[in-house]
Amino acid sequence: MNEDRMAGNWKQFKGKMREQWGKLTDDDIDIVAGKREQFVGKLQERHGIAKDEAEKQLNDWQTRNPDFRWDA
Repeated sequence: MNEDRMAGNWKQFKGKMREQWGKLTDDDIDIVAGKREQFVGKLQERHGIAKDEAEKQLNDWQTRNPDFRWDA
């Protein structure tokens, strides 16, 4: 996804992420700003889960939200 489209859709995706992972704050999501590895780390930290579980949850979420793509 190009940078302009990612920025334009970021608020929509933030809302969906907050629905899925309620312990994440808007600041948490803003800090990771689409960077997958950082997001996985925040999931682990806030939800007290292992990296494998965080990856699984994120992969499942991405399957349900195919328009979302991560930065490198």
